[in-house]
Amino acid sequence: MFLPVNGDGERGTEDEKNGGEHGGAVSHGADSAGSADRRSRLLKATGIAFGCVLTLSLAGAAWAYWHLNRNIDSVDINSALGDDRPARAMVTPDGSASPLPSGALNILVLGSDSRSGERNATLGGGGESSGARSDTAMVVHIDEGRTGATIVSIPRDTLVTRPACPRESGGSTSVAYNAMFNSAYSVGGPVCAVKTVESMTNVRMDHYIEIDFAGFADLVDALGGVTVTTDEDISDEDSHLELEAGTHHLDGEEALALARTRHGIGDGSDLGRIGLQQTLVKALLDQVSATDLLTNPAKLYNVADTLTDSLTTDTGLDSLTELMSLGRSLQGLSSTDTRTVTMPVLPAPFDRNRVVADEPEAGELWESLR
Repeated sequence: MFLPVNGDGERGTEDEKNGGEHGGAVSHGADSAGSADRRSRLLKATGIAFGCVLTLSLAGAAWAYWHLNRNIDSVDINSALGDDRPARAMVTPDGSASPLPSGALNILVLGSDSRSGERNATLGGGGESSGARSDTAMVVHIDEGRTGATIVSIPRDTLVTRPACPRESGGSTSVAYNAMFNSAYSVGGPVCAVKTVESMTNVRMDHYIEIDFAGFADLVDALGGVTVTTDEDISDEDSHLELEAGTHHLDGEEALALARTRHGIGDGSDLGRIGLQQTLVKALLDQVSATDLLTNPAKLYNVADTLTDSLTTDTGLDSLTELMSLGRSLQGLSSTDTRTVTMPVLPAPFDRNRVVADEPEAGELWESLR
């Protein structure tokens, strides 16, 4: 009775052994196949995740580029003024393979309240939008090779012959004699400002850049402030600035107040304010050099967003690509390579509150920039 059972049991045990060995081989193969499947799924998931991250990064970069490009306002000055302008400077080929431009440039830079509103009014640059003015005017001459620059400030109170300027709506403004320089912007915007500067200097403006007051304050804040040194105490009720003589680190609102101060220093004229503005320009150059934006993408984007949102340019600089090309070509320029001067002027003989170009010194200065 036991033999069949034992026999079946032995056979069953043998089968179990054989089956166990065979089954063990099958189980190991299944584990290997499962591991391979898991690795395949993991690699596929990793690839999908990487693809998603890459897609999102590219989409984010594309959106950022589109957004920054869209920020920039521009004016087609070349079309508006046509060919009746000073000749462009001759560009000498440098023989290098660098894709960056290296020729001399003249850029008219204006500080204005043309985007006036509640915030500009709060910051002291207000006024209604119909009363836009150019309170700061600088011709920035960049030397050939882009290693040095001269910034020439034009006093806004300078009496000039304002030429006839084309209007956006058609027709043109009338020629005006003994007009204040900053009236050109008021009556004809950027086009008339450029035409007036070219008329009085016989220097071709290759580009135009305008920044509003609120944008200037925001840019200073985005860069982390600026450090300036003043030689005398400043107390100006109009700009709301109170500074003791010495070195100060200013935020955007304080820097803007310094740029607008005139009654709290010297004789209260525009010439004293120009000196402060030139100090600020050099301080900004130093701050840009000290801020390594390329290693901080978030800060770089913040600065770029602030800057482009504040700018009006000519159509030659109205894209992020063009602005970046200009910026990269100037990356070796520092405040020590930049000379700041004021157009030579003297009091107007019939109005001591106004100035006129002091010739021949003014003409010689402009000649050196052609």
